[in-house]
Amino acid sequence: MRILVLCTGNSCRSQMAEGWLRTFAGRKAEIHSAGVEAHGLNPNAVAVMKEAGVDISRHTSKTIDDVKHLEFEMVLTVCDNAREHCPYFPAKVRQFHQDFPDPALTTGTREEVLNVFRSVRDQIKVYCQAFVINHLR
Repeated sequence: MRILVLCTGNSCRSQMAEGWLRTFAGRKAEIHSAGVEAHGLNPNAVAVMKEAGVDISRHTSKTIDDVKHLEFEMVLTVCDNAREHCPYFPAKVRQFHQDFPDPALTTGTREEVLNVFRSVRDQIKVYCQAFVINHLR
């Protein structure tokens, strides 16, 4: 089973979802993430995932073109923008969508920004855990 997680810039939400899905799915699935664009891996996403025990520091920011040679059984969009700009996938590909807030848009003190990243991280964790339970038996 190969799953693609799509987001706008493949810097925060899709990277966190890739980390959580890899953690929860184990060998049940091969997980990839990409974006409509590549904005680079956000260091705040790396930091808050590390706090939760998931290392995404070696992930790279990719575009959909970087993974178009792979065949996916499932595609998960984690923001409305990615869903709206999602490329065409064959009918056999199961598509899922859950919109999460973009923590990269947050302003404020470092701690305020990190708290928003933590909140989004935790929302994505709950979603990914349920996703694996419900779709990767």
